[in-house]
Amino acid sequence: MTVVELPFVTRGLPSATRHALLVHGLGSDMHTMWRIGEHLASEGWFAVAVDQRGHGSAPRTDRYRIEDYARDLLAVRRERPWDVVVGHSIGGANIVFASALEPDWARRLVLIDPALATTAEDRAEIRARQVLNHHTLTVEKQATDNPHWDQRDIEASVHAQRAADEFALVHSCDDNPDWDVLDETIALTVPTLVFQGDPAVVARYTDAHAARIESANPLVTRVMISGTGHNVHRDAPDRFCAELSDWLND
Repeated sequence: MTVVELPFVTRGLPSATRHALLVHGLGSDMHTMWRIGEHLASEGWFAVAVDQRGHGSAPRTDRYRIEDYARDLLAVRRERPWDVVVGHSIGGANIVFASALEPDWARRLVLIDPALATTAEDRAEIRARQVLNHHTLTVEKQATDNPHWDQRDIEASVHAQRAADEFALVHSCDDNPDWDVLDETIALTVPTLVFQGDPAVVARYTDAHAARIESANPLVTRVMISGTGHNVHRDAPDRFCAELSDWLND
């Protein structure tokens, strides 16, 4: 198993008392987490957003297991535990697995519609959509599909999708036939906030996942913002940021 060094971008002052790590989803990159980073920096945080392996300018590798992603994240240089780690989609699964490996790595977790477990059908759909978007997604198409998104989100998401390594997109699905970190989520020992996509739109964090996890672990709480989909932070950014701040400041 090879651990790779992840490139990153920061917002806020390193001298801040609270430090956050921001982890994107499949086919995205560190720049797609810009809004969360700017919001946290405006509230006095130091936020570090990374490119995961095979994405953005991060090294390309020959394996894309969730454990590989997690060990890369654990290797990001830090002087103390992260005050919060935020992960979207597969990024949510990756940070849960990282916390399972090193429980004192982060004091809190935030999972944005995390893809904690997938079926073979899920992985086939994700794989096909990622490859198609990698080759064909345009700013015009993304704007048409998501007319309420900020232009910066539209442009960042398209750039990231096209910049990702196709091998990484494919093998993130193919290398994880056992893609399931539900037990690791149940075993979390730190407060964890889950932003669920509206099941009436789309939700990778399903009601069945929620029922299993939240009945077993009182540290895991959930927010569902009506009308949002898988990209909660882009679909309803103001409400997302408000909910995030309320929870972090509680």
